[in-house]
Amino acid sequence: MDQNLKRSIILEHYQNPKNKGLIEDPHYCKVNMNNESCIDEVHLMVLFDQDKIKDIRFDGEACAICTSSTSIMISTLIGKTKEEAKEIIQNFEDMIDEKTYNEELLEEANVFNDIYRQPNRKKCALLGWWAIKKALEEGLK
Repeated sequence: MDQNLKRSIILEHYQNPKNKGLIEDPHYCKVNMNNESCIDEVHLMVLFDQDKIKDIRFDGEACAICTSSTSIMISTLIGKTKEEAKEIIQNFEDMIDEKTYNEELLEEANVFNDIYRQPNRKKCALLGWWAIKKALEEGLK
């Protein structure tokens, strides 16, 4: 993917993040995650409809990488089953860790395929994904 296209996708999701803003609804699973090494903090709400992810919302204070990665994650995972989401999350983590991954599963999240070049930004890209992973674990209890 062209570097300029990557930048424009990241910037678009940073300036106009998907589903930003929390709501009052007790049916949502709520998870808070923060990055100890910077200001990034993500508050995530996930609504499950049995085995599917029906909705994801987020808020918090975060850098451009964290915000755009969380927004892209939301676009990628809404409508997926819990098992599909876990597979996508694992592939995203593998990509960030420079392991073999399925590029097709990640859709727009592929814009972060070279974030490993900036090791201090890996946690920024992963924070929202760790939050949804935790919500999936809690939602399976």
